[in-house]
Amino acid sequence: MKVQLFIPCFVDQLYPDVGMNTVKLLEKAGCEIIYNPKQTCCGQPAYNAGFIDEARSVSEKFIEDFSGSEYIVSPSGSCTGYVRGCFEEMFDNSSYHNDAREITKRSFEISEFLVDILKFDDFGATYDAIATYHDACGALRECGIKKGPRQLLSNVKGLDLREMKECETCCGFGGTFAVKYEPISIGMAQTKVSSALETGANCIISTDVSCLMHIDGYIRHEKLPIRTAHLVDVLCSGW
Repeated sequence: MKVQLFIPCFVDQLYPDVGMNTVKLLEKAGCEIIYNPKQTCCGQPAYNAGFIDEARSVSEKFIEDFSGSEYIVSPSGSCTGYVRGCFEEMFDNSSYHNDAREITKRSFEISEFLVDILKFDDFGATYDAIATYHDACGALRECGIKKGPRQLLSNVKGLDLREMKECETCCGFGGTFAVKYEPISIGMAQTKVSSALETGANCIISTDVSCLMHIDGYIRHEKLPIRTAHLVDVLCSGW
């Protein structure tokens, strides 16, 4: 199966290994990767900041960059959620309307694509850790992703996965929210990490690098005995 790979801005600029490991997972699951090097942002940051016209312009380029009929797969529930949740309304009654509607149906976050579309959930990974899973807002609330990541992690050897009380609570990043409301954002990160530590975990796993970056910043500042890891990095461990 051919799939188009969408690499979000944060992955491209700050967590390139997540992008490379996404490729490894898809190839191991039997996919042929199509990567358009001209791809850029999906438009979400501008949209969330209220710059709708600017977001529409960037999103138009996204539609053009990912033309075709293949599935579009990304290691980000946040960006996938934006495409699926905003494109059709944003381009309503425009020349891009049909393309926008069609592209929302082809866009998937990596874990849901592996589990729901490919029916592939065991990569033979080994990851020695006591971990807990953070349901990122974009993945959970915009894409409805809940069971898939846990199903994938259940097949990782050496991983002791424990649920935390605040697994569905926002970590406090929220894009510009973390900048505009820093004290509240930090408090939310504290709640998230404290909940994770209560389980005895030494690792927090999630699907979005934006959440992980924010959580890791709090962990490092407070010098706490816990780390963060993206789901695809865990699934690629040990092989």
